[in-house]
Amino acid sequence: MVEIVLRSPAPSTKTHNIPGNMAIWAAILAEMSEFAIMFIVYFLAKVHNPALFSEGPTKLSTLAGASNTVIMLTSSFFVVRAVIAMRENKPQTSARWLWGAVACGVLYLIIKYFEYEWNTAQGLSAETNIFYAVYYYVTFNHFLHVGWGTAAIVWVIYRLNTDIYTQEEHEGLINIALYWHMIDLAWITIFPLLYVIR
Repeated sequence: MVEIVLRSPAPSTKTHNIPGNMAIWAAILAEMSEFAIMFIVYFLAKVHNPALFSEGPTKLSTLAGASNTVIMLTSSFFVVRAVIAMRENKPQTSARWLWGAVACGVLYLIIKYFEYEWNTAQGLSAETNIFYAVYYYVTFNHFLHVGWGTAAIVWVIYRLNTDIYTQEEHEGLINIALYWHMIDLAWITIFPLLYVIR
């Protein structure tokens, strides 16, 4: 007589960890919800004011918007390289990549400031019409996020330089990388909506 023994498979030793912690994901969800509401307002305003939303982008500086798009994408690349360097136990290399991301963040803010100055010289303000009200509200909100994110990256660099992060434990770096990618994603959505689509 043959005895058949049924055995459950051995438990898998693989773990599928989501990068970052729950706090940063809650913050990202909240921020993305805020931007989603702004985009809904944009589409509702566009439906009711198609002429203004068709003409509005033609008076904005597409060069400034496109330049900031390249800058944001570049900064995200730098942040990814910083994470890779830290995983390879190269904290100083990681810090250098992060300084590149900080430089991109500062350059973004400078370009956006001069873009606002140029708009003012053209007589474009939040009071001009509904398109520019939406434009200023959305882009200034993003401006603030870039400022906060840039400051947070500087804080991560400080922690790298004081050996608080290690190859095994650098959750703060991962968290700011996730947050920065959210900021980048928001801008990639903002740019075509406000500068390109008629």
